[in-house]
Amino acid sequence: MIDIKVPTVGESINEVTLVKWLKNDGDYVERDEVIAELESEKATFEVNAEKAGLLKTVGKEGDTLNIGDVLAQIDETAVKQESAKPATVVKPAPVPETKVATGEPKPTAEVAPHSHPSVIAPADVKATPVASAIIADKKVDPKSIQPSGYNGKILKDDVLSALEHPGKRPGTEAFTREEKKEKMSNLRKTVSRRLVEAKNTTAMLTTFNEVDMSKVMAIRTLYKDKFKEIHGVGLGFMSFFTKAVCFALQEWPAVNAYIDGDSLVYHQYCDISIAVSAPKGLVVPVIRNAESLSMAEIEKKVVELATKARDNKLSMEEMQGGTFTITNGGVFGSLMSTPIINIPQSAILGMHKIEERAVVVDKQIVIRPMMYLALSYDHRIIDGRESVSFLVRVKELLENPELLLFGKDPVKTLLEL
Repeated sequence: MIDIKVPTVGESINEVTLVKWLKNDGDYVERDEVIAELESEKATFEVNAEKAGLLKTVGKEGDTLNIGDVLAQIDETAVKQESAKPATVVKPAPVPETKVATGEPKPTAEVAPHSHPSVIAPADVKATPVASAIIADKKVDPKSIQPSGYNGKILKDDVLSALEHPGKRPGTEAFTREEKKEKMSNLRKTVSRRLVEAKNTTAMLTTFNEVDMSKVMAIRTLYKDKFKEIHGVGLGFMSFFTKAVCFALQEWPAVNAYIDGDSLVYHQYCDISIAVSAPKGLVVPVIRNAESLSMAEIEKKVVELATKARDNKLSMEEMQGGTFTITNGGVFGSLMSTPIINIPQSAILGMHKIEERAVVVDKQIVIRPMMYLALSYDHRIIDGRESVSFLVRVKELLENPELLLFGKDPVKTLLEL
């Protein structure tokens, strides 16, 4: 027997949760085959079989295990059993063809009445022939069925829906007084702890501004097809915001710093964390050296990290060490919010929903696609002048995307102004 132990996943992590078994007890597994999924306080990862053999599970789903605990055992002496010859599938008797109304699908073998092909629903029930046959075969009360056909006719799908939800009329909700209690995941516990820590240990303030997204949206409309054709990735808003933030961070380095004891640590690079809503909670993977990446490289990295987050494939390294965070509540419809700092960072930028609003431009009221921006910052490090100036600079770069080429006005650069 070979013991499969909980692997070390990080210096500060002492325990993990067994999320689920991907192989069952008694299954024969091949070497390097994934057998289980574990979750630490920061990420989800998989465990592979070290040898081929018969699997004996030790831990149970939902158990909290310490690093080094025996997760499972593999009997490498076991011989792989040849799969048995599949049983002969007995085909159901053919269903007599019934002429149905236009648009009504033919009855499937699963729901067709095999034993009572001639039984029909009561004469006073308006139903298609297929629906009538199912009603008679399954002994469904026609009064419990919500008809959706023309002139109150019951269709096949209406009957199947009634069978799936017995005692409940389709389209209605059953309210109860029941409660459901679930164990909080390690990831959710970590998120909760860090959010409370951020609120309690930082002097957090939020400043707001708004940005006219007209030019950015015009560029996307004009070049999105060509961009995807050449680079193989869509042109989104995140690359514009990441570029703008990187230029602004280099001009206002305090926003890209953090407190270490009695010292301030200033970063000479921009590692941008992007907040992603994953199935098990919020995660913030990092785009390394975003200041040196092109628009296409940023977009590719965003897609890569977002996909890994959705599939719970992010590594510890990919979620550590960011210097500044961007979060986009606009994808969920948020118009304005005050994002919480991702400690030990000192600031976070919140993007929001783009909404057409009436604004004044050159003393004229015009309709423009506007977005509110929110910058939450640690006032211990960042003064009001720096926070406001940083956000104004981001606004300027987004409203004049040509400045994103190298952060300055081309004409002023030419004239060395």
